[in-house]
Amino acid sequence: MDLYFEMNSGIAGDMTIAALLDLGASKEKLVKAIESMGIDGYELVFDRKIKNNIDANNFDVILKNQDEGNIHDHNHSHDHEQTHEHVDENGNKYSHSHAHHDHSHRHLKEVTELIDKADISQRAKTEALGIFDIIADAESKAHGIDKSEVHFHEVGAVDSIIDIVGTAVLIDDLAVENIYFSDLSEGYGYQMSSHGQMPIPVPAVINILSASDINLKLLDEEGEHVTPTGAAIVRYYDKGEKIDSFKVKKVGLGAGNKDFAKYTNILRVMEIETSKKKH
Repeated sequence: MDLYFEMNSGIAGDMTIAALLDLGASKEKLVKAIESMGIDGYELVFDRKIKNNIDANNFDVILKNQDEGNIHDHNHSHDHEQTHEHVDENGNKYSHSHAHHDHSHRHLKEVTELIDKADISQRAKTEALGIFDIIADAESKAHGIDKSEVHFHEVGAVDSIIDIVGTAVLIDDLAVENIYFSDLSEGYGYQMSSHGQMPIPVPAVINILSASDINLKLLDEEGEHVTPTGAAIVRYYDKGEKIDSFKVKKVGLGAGNKDFAKYTNILRVMEIETSKKKH
């Protein structure tokens, strides 16, 4: 199977999983893979959202509280910034960042061990580890530390581990051979963190995109459209091949968690047939 990712409003891990499920990937395999990692303190949400009158599939990972979702026997004392997701009275998910003390954190080695023990195929393991390695490189550059010392706080949160492993599992389930990508669209402005304002694209995203063949399209829209997890998924699977024509066999729509004034926050993943490629 060949896929085309249309990223006119960016990309995030949960949008990717939602679109792949909408395309026909196995929800049962996804749930089994996640459960095999032995993570606590989360709830998976599978439903639909209407985004600007477009019906799209929705996937969310809701953390039960800020101190749950830890992996057994991996608790350490460390001060760091953590992003937490919340759901308002309308069912919309939003996040905010602040500092925590004595909260779980994981190095790349711990994330690797977690994925290695998961009950998933070797292909899915290889791809999930490859995506995490890209994020580790970007974070080490952003913070000026060795990759082995990167503390996965925002990206190492339970929801991001699930998003990355889940994406690899679903791509494997669909027996995907080639993935082609549109330009990656991102907004402008600043995103607040506990350390102050971070420019959009955030440093981890910029580092992931640097020295790649990915074209970044800047939207006339304030706000973050591309998460580090989403950017790493594109970086891992993008082989630099562009296509200018194809037949659409099937479409999967993945809803994002934001509502923008100018752009509909969905990811369209299409199953395609193509014989024409341009480099």
